[in-house]
Amino acid sequence: MAPAYTARRGAMAAPAGGAGGELELQAAIGFNGHILSGLICHPDKEHVLYPLGCTVVIQDMANSKQTFLHGHTNNVSCVVVSKSGTLVASGQVTFMGFKADIILWDFKKEEQLARLSLHKGKIEGLAFSPNDLYLVSLGGQDDGSVVVWSIPKKEAVCGSPASARSAGNASVLAFSRCRDEMFVTAGNGTIRIWELDLKNRKIRPTECQTGQLRRVITCVKMADDDSYFYVGTSSGDILKLNTNSKLMSDYGPQKEKFSMGVTALLLLKTGDLIVGTGGGIVALCKGSNYKVMKGTSDLFATCSTNDIRVWHTPENRELLRIVIPNMTCRAIEFMSDGRSIISAWNDGKIRAFMPETGRLMYVIDHAHSLGVTAIAATSNCRRIISGGGEGQVRVWEIGERTRKLEEVLKEHISAVSCIKIKKNDRECVTASLDGTCIIWDIVRFTRNQMILANTLFQCVCYHPEEYQIITSGTDRRIGYWEVFDGSAIRELEGSASGSINGMDITSDGAYFATGGDDHLVKMWDYNEGEVTHVGVGHSGSITRLKICPGNKYIVSVSADGAILRWKYPHVH
Repeated sequence: MAPAYTARRGAMAAPAGGAGGELELQAAIGFNGHILSGLICHPDKEHVLYPLGCTVVIQDMANSKQTFLHGHTNNVSCVVVSKSGTLVASGQVTFMGFKADIILWDFKKEEQLARLSLHKGKIEGLAFSPNDLYLVSLGGQDDGSVVVWSIPKKEAVCGSPASARSAGNASVLAFSRCRDEMFVTAGNGTIRIWELDLKNRKIRPTECQTGQLRRVITCVKMADDDSYFYVGTSSGDILKLNTNSKLMSDYGPQKEKFSMGVTALLLLKTGDLIVGTGGGIVALCKGSNYKVMKGTSDLFATCSTNDIRVWHTPENRELLRIVIPNMTCRAIEFMSDGRSIISAWNDGKIRAFMPETGRLMYVIDHAHSLGVTAIAATSNCRRIISGGGEGQVRVWEIGERTRKLEEVLKEHISAVSCIKIKKNDRECVTASLDGTCIIWDIVRFTRNQMILANTLFQCVCYHPEEYQIITSGTDRRIGYWEVFDGSAIRELEGSASGSINGMDITSDGAYFATGGDDHLVKMWDYNEGEVTHVGVGHSGSITRLKICPGNKYIVSVSADGAILRWKYPHVH
């Protein structure tokens, strides 16, 4: 059981009537994550706040001490902290037709400042104005109104229906980052920018235009200068709107949308976005084209006889085990959208699983006659390239519900051991135990180049600039080759004894790692061709290794079943 935390709040007063004192809440363990934007980092960067039942929990991140804000009569539905950090507001759910309260709190004193009651049923959202002058609140489905409250006077200034009759319910809101008189509401088919007319005690909405797009908005994030804002949708895309023109200026991704919708957005000063999804993915996206640049590097997967296992790196903990009895998984890969793990099996099948639950998504039967020995996926997740024990390379088109064999490439005469795909998805390289590496055009399905060596090739990597490849295998040598014409550039003595079975290269191409039958993990300087670090720890032959995307770890696996995680070295 997780350790209990020490609370800072004292005992509550005993109720009237002599029925005995109330129990003092000492610690709350748990966070269900059901409330959208329900985990908040306080501006002091020392505390986090979150709702738990009818309580708001404030936790000191340094020592895990907890404070509890008691006052709600039913479950808390939303929490927000002011820009200054001095104020907290929380709203609750209540029974249909009954008033749903908002409580305004003093953060430092941990006490109620006001109880605000106008909405019925549920408080859907809250937002403070940038200078703590106003609090705006959004009622739930049975209420449908938006209300602006004066914080100094602790009373309502004005209110209005949150969305037009022709639109659906508004469910999210965000205040301007610079002005106390502007905020945004959004929801099912509605995005509105509101202006507060304090003199006439009115709020005036302007509907934003999104052309032919009809979306259910799930989150809103304003730019620091208020010139634009982003909205995330349940469909899995992101819309960018101009605050002045009230028009949509951009949206994406247009093809590979985020699984189970966008549930959270964080806008970075670089203009890039951190996107949280309903499928559990956190991704860094380029704000200009919404292309995912990074996902989490805290997960990795291993495969062997009978099963695939997914691991959480910081805790070295097994998160998921996918068992296929009496079968051996030869290769695995995470699809770049994070929606599936594809795997190659000795029974000739390709199987795809959901990474969160391990549920089987689909099977490609009879993919290869002598077992599937290698697998890779294109970055757009529309194709899988597989290699088999018989030497064939097969290209599969992957649709929402269909898996179609596009082409069979028959040049290798022995098992395919490794496949790597170029970033533009138009070319791939395959390594084989027949002593050849072939660079394929996977648009025209022709061979571009063939590389020959007196070895059984075990692994191949593109240099990130993709003008060279490096190879290794049973001859213990590391070969550098020109992609353009397949010519040899350089050869290194990779190991004193035994085959090199695993190889991976850093995202900048400066270093690469190898492992093999000598039980050693070696870091190499790519340009110098010299070993910079050696890892001693395996007692069996290393079969594969990977460098994590953020260069935090190197993970290696060996034939004796060991999985070792190495700290990525600081190379000078």
